[in-house]
Amino acid sequence: MADYYRDLARLLRDEGFEFKRSGRGDHEIWWNPRTGLSVTVDRKIKSRHTANGVLKEAGLKKAF
Repeated sequence: MADYYRDLARLLRDEGFEFKRSGRGDHEIWWNPRTGLSVTVDRKIKSRHTANGVLKEAGLKKAF
């Protein structure tokens, strides 16, 4: 089964997001200083739908 975290983190970084802090469990908070948007990312994303949902929340296009 695929793990989407690495690719998702790269896409977020490319769009100006920065790792802000650890969240609860396996989650991380990523923040974009330009837009002020924050998104929660699970370090163990196994579903492309969930990965695309994070991108949508961040205001980005689907990638998976």
